[in-house]
Amino acid sequence: MSDHAPKRRRPRQPQTPVQRALGLLTRREHSRRELIRKLGARGVEPEEARAAVEKLAAAGWQDDARFAESLVRSRASAGYGPRHIRAELGTHGLDGEAIELAMATFEGDWIELARDLVRRRFGEEGPRDLAQRRKAADLLARRGFDGEAIRAATRFDPFDPDV
Repeated sequence: MSDHAPKRRRPRQPQTPVQRALGLLTRREHSRRELIRKLGARGVEPEEARAAVEKLAAAGWQDDARFAESLVRSRASAGYGPRHIRAELGTHGLDGEAIELAMATFEGDWIELARDLVRRRFGEEGPRDLAQRRKAADLLARRGFDGEAIRAATRFDPFDPDV
């Protein structure tokens, strides 16, 4: 027989809406709209969810601008173009000014990003014929690149970076 009495576990207290929201934010950045939606999906009343998110925003834990900058970096590094990224930012409830400020934080070159994507798919020499150029252009359009980037990325000379 053991000398130790079984340890009693204290019943876990249900998390407050603020604790739940903070738990989500520790995993990754979230927009206000997304955080409120996720709290609602976890049974938090809409007013409580909004109040919790406001409290975390006031304390600096949630920041739509920081979220937007993070999303721009993440999507650009995954090979998405500016049109796709702007549209995705819009789905998070960000206004046009916030979207443009976030897009301005991108320090890369959209044309070079499009060229890199084409090189990965078609090799260093790029698309070799009209059919491959069309496929490359379709890929870039689906990824959210504009006409200028598509033209530059599908008609380039790998030996001349200015083409």
